Amino acid sequence: MNANVSWEMSGNEVEAESFRRIDAEAPKDHGFNEREWHIARRLIHTTGDFSIIKELRFRNDPISAGLKALSAGVPIFCDSNMARSGVSAARLQRLNPGYDKSSVHCYIADPDVAEMARERGCTRALAAVEKAKAILPGAIVLIGNAPLALANIVRLAQTERIRPALIIGIPVGFVNVTEAKEMLSETDIPHIVVEKRRGGSALAVAALHGIIENA
Repeated sequence: MNANVSWEMSGNEVEAESFRRIDAEAPKDHGFNEREWHIARRLIHTTGDFSIIKELRFRNDPISAGLKALSAGVPIFCDSNMARSGVSAARLQRLNPGYDKSSVHCYIADPDVAEMARERGCTRALAAVEKAKAILPGAIVLIGNAPLALANIVRLAQTERIRPALIIGIPVGFVNVTEAKEMLSETDIPHIVVEKRRGGSALAVAALHGIIENA
């Protein structure tokens, strides 16, 4: 048994000590302001990897936009049920007591979405975005899995003026991923993105929770 393992620490103590160590080990010239660093530190904590600093981008004042939208209780659209499950209703309620899980939407597993995907010959992620069009204006969007969902939301903003308040665009993978992130970078929509191939639902949720903690 390793005598250096801290068996007596609570979960909150472990998290606090993790953040202390991240602050101590992080490069001092990371370039983030205090609010951005709060989120960057969450993503480092989620991945255990400081190199994510080089790929993390905050554009068009996403933290202020996110706090304003969350305080207003806007819908939250997720591209995966994993992301939806990870969003903490208790944290959302710090900014708006009216939030509950019914405010967090994911349509990827809905039968009508599967049918739409079959009829159109497209992915369920694309079909889910089509179903979500009514809730996307002014919403918060979490993308951690499906790059085509991200690309389609950007396309809708450009062609149909369906504009979310904030996009957290961190899909992971090898196909359409960098292209979708580049599309997002060309918009003036407030967004947080991790460039290149890295991403995932856990990162998207961690970024959202980091925004909430900035309040």
